[in-house]
Amino acid sequence: MKKLLTIIGARPQFIKASVVSKAIAETDGLQEVIVHTGQHFDANMSDIFFDQLAIPRPHHQLDIHGGSHGDMTGRMLIEIEKVLLQERPDCVLVYGDTNSTLAGALAAAKLHIPVAHVEAGLRSFNMQMPEEVNRILTDRVSNILFCPTDAAVANLAKEGFPYAMASGQPQCIAQVGDVMQDSAQLFATRASAPEGVALRDGFVLATIHRAENTDHPQRLGAIVAALDAAAQSTPVVLPVHPRTRNILAQQHITPRHITLIEPVGYLEMLWLLQHCGLVVTDSGGVQKEAFFMGKACVTLRDQTEWVELLQVGANELVGADQEKILDAIERNLGRMVRDERALYGGGQAAGRVVAGVKEFLGE
Repeated sequence: MKKLLTIIGARPQFIKASVVSKAIAETDGLQEVIVHTGQHFDANMSDIFFDQLAIPRPHHQLDIHGGSHGDMTGRMLIEIEKVLLQERPDCVLVYGDTNSTLAGALAAAKLHIPVAHVEAGLRSFNMQMPEEVNRILTDRVSNILFCPTDAAVANLAKEGFPYAMASGQPQCIAQVGDVMQDSAQLFATRASAPEGVALRDGFVLATIHRAENTDHPQRLGAIVAALDAAAQSTPVVLPVHPRTRNILAQQHITPRHITLIEPVGYLEMLWLLQHCGLVVTDSGGVQKEAFFMGKACVTLRDQTEWVELLQVGANELVGADQEKILDAIERNLGRMVRDERALYGGGQAAGRVVAGVKEFLGE
C-alpha cells in the first residue's frame, strides 16, 4: 500500500481534489492522507466545499491564514514539514499555484519525497503575480508534472524540462487534461440556486479577488465603476471574497448597482454559471468554469495562463480598463461558446492523474 499525502488550502484546490480523491479511493494499492493548510478558512470558502463535494475530512488541519505571502508560506512550510515527518508518505500531491502549493512542494522536496503537481506548466509570463512565482518554483521541484493542456506541455519544453531530479530520474511530464472539467461534469446536475437570491436568467456573474486588482485602488475602482455602469441595464451579481470586501471598505469604494452576495459553495457557483448570460472575472478557475458551462468570459487581467480560451474566442482580456470592460460586456452578453476541440480532456483527467502516480510509484 502506497501513501499519498494531498495538500490543499484554497477553493480551486477543494474542487480539483474532490474528483482526484474519489479516484484514489476507488484505486487498489493507494491510501490518501489530506492536509488542509487553512489558507481559505471562512466557512463559505472552505467547509461548505468539503460538505458539498464529499471530500474526505482532512487528517491534518493547520489553520494557517492571513499575513503576507512570505509569512504565510513560511508558516506553512514549517507545519507541513512536521506532518511529512510524521506521515512519511510515498508521494506528495499538490494542486495549482497557491502559497499552499509552493509550501507543500518545497517541504516535500527538501525531505526527498516525490512531488506530483496537478496543473503543471501553466504560465501567464507575469512575474508580478505571486501565482506565477508559485507555479514556476513548484514545477521546478516536482517529479511528476500533470499538465492540463498542450500549451502547458510546450511551456515546460521551452524551459528545458524535464530535468534530472536528485534521485537521478528525469521528471515525468504527462498531458492529462483538466480535473476541473471532471468536477464540473460530475456535479453539474446537482447545481442549486444560492439561498435568498432571486435572479432571472441572463445576468452578469462577476468575481474579483486577484491581488493585481484588489491591491491597486485605481484598478479596483475602475473595475467596480464599470460593473456598476453595466448593472444599470443588466443585473450584475458579485459573490464577494472576504478579502475583497475588506479592501472595498478600506478604500471607500462603494458599489451602488451591483448585487453583492456572500461567497457561495461550488454547487451554487455552478448554478450561477449555468444561468448567467456572461462571466466577468479575474479568476483562473472561473475562466475555465465559464467555458465548461458554455458561457463567454471577460477577464479582468492583462494576461491569462489559459491561452487556448483566447485562441478559440471564448475569453477576452480587458485588464482594468473601464471602457474596454463595458464594451466587452455589451458585445459578449448572452453569447454561448462550445468546446468543439475537447480542450481540457473531456472529463477524464482525474483517472489519468491517479494512474500516473500509481505507475510512478511502481504499484
